[in-house]
Amino acid sequence: MFDRLQSVEDRYERLNELLSDPEIINDTKKLREYSKEQADIQETVQTYRQYKGAREQLQDAKAMLDEKLDAEMREMVKEEVSELESQIEELEAKMKILLVPKDPNDDKNVIFEIRGAAGGEEAALFAGTLYRMYSRYAEAQGWKTELIDASPTGLGGYKEISFMINGQGAYSKLKFESGAHRVQRVPETESGGRIHTSTATVVCLPEAEEFEYEIHEKDIRFDTFASSGAGGQSVNTTMSAVRLTHLPTGIMVSIQDEKSQHKNRDKAMKVLRARVYDKFQQEAQAEFDQTRKAAVGTGDRSERIRTYNYPQNRVTDHRIGLTLQKLDQIVEGKLDEIIDALFMDDQARRLENAANEE
Repeated sequence: MFDRLQSVEDRYERLNELLSDPEIINDTKKLREYSKEQADIQETVQTYRQYKGAREQLQDAKAMLDEKLDAEMREMVKEEVSELESQIEELEAKMKILLVPKDPNDDKNVIFEIRGAAGGEEAALFAGTLYRMYSRYAEAQGWKTELIDASPTGLGGYKEISFMINGQGAYSKLKFESGAHRVQRVPETESGGRIHTSTATVVCLPEAEEFEYEIHEKDIRFDTFASSGAGGQSVNTTMSAVRLTHLPTGIMVSIQDEKSQHKNRDKAMKVLRARVYDKFQQEAQAEFDQTRKAAVGTGDRSERIRTYNYPQNRVTDHRIGLTLQKLDQIVEGKLDEIIDALFMDDQARRLENAANEE
């Protein structure tokens, strides 16, 4: 572990030199890349330096115990030794966590895609519930939610809705939300009072920056069409809606939310870049490890990850066996307890995997 920590500190010092190099300063891509790398390892380096300082202080304190000291001074030194040993133990535990490989996407914005699945109109209404839940959670975090595209239904639900959450560390908090969400409740469309089960699927993608993954214009087919709203009625008669198809992968994105074709194209490019980036990232990871699967559950986006039971005011996350009798609070965006539990489970798995590799 300490060889790795020393390597990280050496790399940090090298990055300091690189970021002072005029050639790097004038290269926007490299400057951003090196600045991010340095920021990512800064806490590790600071903790390692605190650890080395505490070790030196401990050695000095123990050396003092070999000297002739009066009773009061000896007691003070013993107390200092005890405090330093406790501090070193805490720093060692922290360094182990900091050395666990981080998800490079953790600091990114998030693109959400929610679709009503099994359950017809009730599934669409549940998709709307999930959209409001994530929007309120984002608001509580001080993040901004931006609608990308939506296909609303007549009763206020969504066949599908995509939106972006902009905020530092948004992906690190929300990346475990991908999967099938199941709801058990008496539908608003049901007068008989029977409990129905419906599902909505959630896909959570990290926003991909242009410098991370470049999509060439020659690889995109660009089509336009007239927007339409719920029920098929025309929203406008101009060809403002946009469809982008990434020819090498077949990934297609359609956006019609804005009246401006230019704005719809910009939004479509964000979603397309995120989907293509995510596809290649998954394929690359699958070749050498199971990072996505090891995080929580199987990682399969069709997997049922959570059940929302309205009659019992209960939410159950099936991946970690967490059940909370707080559904009314959770659908209002109070997701911290679930998100924190998922994060801690992920950390434990990462630590275990790192220990097995050593």
